[in-house]
Amino acid sequence: MRELAGRLAALDPDASAAVQVIAYFDRLVATRAGLEAIVRGAAVLAGCPARLIDPDHRVNVRVLGDGRRDDAAVPPDPAWLHAPLGYEHAVLWLERPGPAGAVDLMVLERATGVARDALERTRGRAPSGGDPALVELLLDPAATEADRLHAARRLRLPETGVWAVAIAGVPPVIEHAGTRGRVDGRRAGVGTIGRVADLPASWMAAKTALRFAAEGDEQDPGPRVVRADELGGLMVLAAAVGTDSEPAPDVRALDHAGTAAPWMLATLYAAASEPSLRTAATALTLHHSTLQDRLTRAEHLLGWNVRDPQGRLRLQLAFALRRLHRHPPA
Repeated sequence: MRELAGRLAALDPDASAAVQVIAYFDRLVATRAGLEAIVRGAAVLAGCPARLIDPDHRVNVRVLGDGRRDDAAVPPDPAWLHAPLGYEHAVLWLERPGPAGAVDLMVLERATGVARDALERTRGRAPSGGDPALVELLLDPAATEADRLHAARRLRLPETGVWAVAIAGVPPVIEHAGTRGRVDGRRAGVGTIGRVADLPASWMAAKTALRFAAEGDEQDPGPRVVRADELGGLMVLAAAVGTDSEPAPDVRALDHAGTAAPWMLATLYAAASEPSLRTAATALTLHHSTLQDRLTRAEHLLGWNVRDPQGRLRLQLAFALRRLHRHPPA
């Protein structure tokens, strides 16, 4: 398919783009993608916001042309390009007026077909197990509780005692007491436990917890798996630190100290997180006096004492803020 698209590009750019659209949505079919992924594909390929509205199932998924989800309550403009999904009142919209070009027509045709299949799998008739679209439905705050319970039954999930897990680089995971979570060494955030109806909130908490998860190496020491229910007030801190937030001076000081020696950040993290400096030295396999010498150098670079309670708290917050800046909200 790539070779064909390459040859067509030299002869007919529109034909090449159409082939790429077909290939893109074929991949979504193969992976049994959910509605958000389908609308995202339509938006990115068309280069404008796309929206799928199905009032009968309370579906309103909108994705911007750069791939970010941004649901809107404003009704669609009838002049926008759109296509019905072929049943009930579901419609896919491209938020720009016509006339439609060849690529727009292909995006609408392929996206509506794939979305129709996803709606039937998740809200209606077609049988499925382990379907990513069902997981997406369970985590969608706009879905009805009846639809969520329907999806949970298809995935053989209990109605209570479930939680969401956000794992870096992979699709969402839903777990319950009968499963054993596997993150394969990746950074992960574990959401709060509750009912199926609470899964959207659990997913939001899991994504926030993921931002606090570290790579676990010298440059980003800390736990790879973080549980939302253990974060407490740090959840409020995460809400205040966004993509455009300026790093706090303590974060800049921590980054500066980290460039002085490869052991610096791991040493500081142990000093901040272990119960005492002696246990920190043991965790680092250092002699106690060696750790003291390292901390003296670190304090000179940071500009504050890390060995008293106030300095330890300041250091802990600096590490937390540093991870939030490194991992912006999803």
